[in-house]
Formats: sequence, C-alpha cells, structure tokens
Amino acid sequence: MIRLDIFSDPVCPWCYLGKANLDRALEAHPDHPFTIEWHPFQLAPLMPAEGVDRASYLLRIFGTQERTVAAHLRLEELGREAGVTFNFAAIHKVPNTLDAHRMIHWAGLEGRQSAMVSALFRAYWREGRDIGAQEVLADLAAEAGMDRALALRLLATDEDKDAVRARETHARQKGITAVPTFIVADQHVLSGAQPPKLWAQVIAELARG
Repeated sequence: MIRLDIFSDPVCPWCYLGKANLDRALEAHPDHPFTIEWHPFQLAPLMPAEGVDRASYLLRIFGTQERTVAAHLRLEELGREAGVTFNFAAIHKVPNTLDAHRMIHWAGLEGRQSAMVSALFRAYWREGRDIGAQEVLADLAAEAGMDRALALRLLATDEDKDAVRARETHARQKGITAVPTFIVADQHVLSGAQPPKLWAQVIAELARG
C-alpha cells in the first residue's frame, strides 16, 4: 500500500470538492494502492471559538456582495461536476474548526477517519450545521460509527488540542500553505481539487511501478 496524506479543513469548499473528486477516482479503481490519512490544517486558526457570521466574514474576504455571489456560482458549477451539493443559503456561521480536527484525529484511532471527514463536509456544506458546536460534533461522531457519549466527554476537555496544533504547525513548516494538499508516498505533492482523471493517471502510474 502507498500512503496518501491529505491536508484539509472541513470549512474549505475546495477540500470538499477535492475529496469528492478523489472518491470518484477511487470508486472507479477499487484496486487502488492508497491508504489514506487526513491531517489538520485550519484556514483561520485565529477564528474565535464561537465562530463568526458567515456573510460578514465573506464580505471582508471578497470585498463586495457581487464577488461573493460569483464565487458561490463558480463553486456550485464545480460541485455539479463533482457530484456534490453546496447549500450556501443554509450556512450562517464560519466555525472554529479545532474541535472538528480533534474529532478527525480521534476517528483515525478507530479507523473511521474518512467517514468522519465525510460527515463533517456533508454537515457543513449541505446541511448548514455548526460544526464548531460540540453537540453537533458528537452527533456526527455517532453517524461515523463512534461513541457519541465518549466524543462529547473528550470534546469538553483540552485532550489533544496541543497535538492537533503541533501537527498543523509541522505542516506549515513543511511548506504547506493552502488546502487541499495531497502528498503521495511522502514524495509527490498535489495541490488543489484535482479532477478524477488526474487521480486515474496517478493510480495507473503507480501500478506500473
């Protein structure tokens, strides 16, 4: 097996698209060689713990409502191509994602990491749920096959916060500045939401050795 490390943030729309495209490629090539590990990367590490209003946040980023709408329309178009849905009207908050990354970390210990990542993307981008809220995260953990009560107890502590922050710091020190970033076999770096066709080529090249 070949390790595929993915650096991602659940509130990154390009990460959502990137995962969808990768999933399509892996489904089309069930004999792929990848064992996948997800790694933390916060787009806004200084985000207040309670999150912020999304409309105001986007206005600060894009400058005008027109640019925000244009960005949403482009993402919706790419989403249709990737087979995913963006429900922007349902999203009212941009959360702090540290706890979401803790959940992904804990899910990895149980072999449920991809299921947890999928649940987070779906909850935020399709359902507009606040994935910074501990009750919501515990519900998503249960959807991913984890123990909800245990997840809620852990989220109420500082368990693994420093470990997640250290992993993100290490990623930035390695030169990762944006997500999604994919690293194949600890050697080859792919940035951005790569199309399924490119992943098919990568899989074919790996098969040829």
